[in-house]
Amino acid sequence: MAKDKVKEAEVAPEGEGAAEGEDGAAPAKKKLPLKMLIIAGAAAVLVLGGGGGAAFFLLKPKPEAAGEHGAKPEKKPKKPKADHGGGGKPEAGAPTVKEGPDGVVFYTLPDMVVNIQTTDGKPTYLKLKLTFELPDEHMAEVLNPNMPRLQDMLQTFLRELRPEDLQGSQGSYQLRMEILRRVNLLAAPNKVNAVLIEEMLIS
Repeated sequence: MAKDKVKEAEVAPEGEGAAEGEDGAAPAKKKLPLKMLIIAGAAAVLVLGGGGGAAFFLLKPKPEAAGEHGAKPEKKPKKPKADHGGGGKPEAGAPTVKEGPDGVVFYTLPDMVVNIQTTDGKPTYLKLKLTFELPDEHMAEVLNPNMPRLQDMLQTFLRELRPEDLQGSQGSYQLRMEILRRVNLLAAPNKVNAVLIEEMLIS
């Protein structure tokens, strides 16, 4: 009897151990596929996300193609204007260039103030604002480098005038014709179309 009990005791732990082993193995087998599923799911998300991102960048339309299929056309660059030394507002003392009708170009000089002669010796000043009508933009490019010579010529000529030389429409006409003749001598073989007096003040 004692021997049978010992055998049962020996057998029982083994059976319990086997049962525990089976129970212990079963959870281990369940956990392993769950981990694998999580890892596989994370890998799938990364692959799908990476593939979607790659497709977005690779299939994105190019800017050139968008321009061909209805995007706003690029604006034509404007004609170059007088060089004002920096591209912002024109510097003081620099001419301004504006397009006019029928392809002409208006070339406006900075205001000039000169002391003119009088018979009684009283100081008298002439303030003059001149605009040249040019045939095209090329003529402005001819005048720009000659600006120091042009201003010197105008200052010298205007200082010789007297107030009575500028009176009435005849005086204005003569002034325009004299300036035009002198500017065309300076710009030869190119020609300025006309000289416009925008402002003339004697004080």
